Amino acid sequence: MSQRAVVVVDIQNEYFPQGNFPLVGIEAAAANAAKVIAAARSNGDLVIHVRHEMPGPDAPIFVPGSDGVRINERVAPQDGETVIVKNFANSFRETALKQLLDDAGVTEVVVVGAMSHMCIDATVRAAVDFGYTTTTLHDACATRDLEFGGHTVPAAQVHTAQMAALAFMYGEVTDTASFLAR
Repeated sequence: MSQRAVVVVDIQNEYFPQGNFPLVGIEAAAANAAKVIAAARSNGDLVIHVRHEMPGPDAPIFVPGSDGVRINERVAPQDGETVIVKNFANSFRETALKQLLDDAGVTEVVVVGAMSHMCIDATVRAAVDFGYTTTTLHDACATRDLEFGGHTVPAAQVHTAQMAALAFMYGEVTDTASFLAR
């Protein structure tokens, strides 16, 4: 086993066009994430899937037991791969993620998934705070338009700003092809 883990955050049906909270570019992000997962499996890297659930059946999204909460088939876990269920944006908060990484001797974390400005941001920052070398694959992540103060911020701008912020102090941010070419 290598010292690297790929953490696949919230690539769930809820975020696809048939779901209740579709993201801009989720299909392309999932396709890139699938390439990264395949390479990780070939290289003997640890692959950990993270799945978001809202605590309670009356939640508007990520309802436990619903189709939307399921990990999308494009990146489905294989037998033996860990799936962590979380209830917060940060994949480390109140989960076994850190313990799993530490028990496996992981020092480098590669993060892919959704949403760029929420769960990816929170997970990457926590990983760095815990001392992991962190790489975020920007084209294997997706988000959506946001609104603030009566203004709509297009998903592409939200994503770009978030990736720029992560690249400033929270590890490497690169594209899938460059990462896989190493």
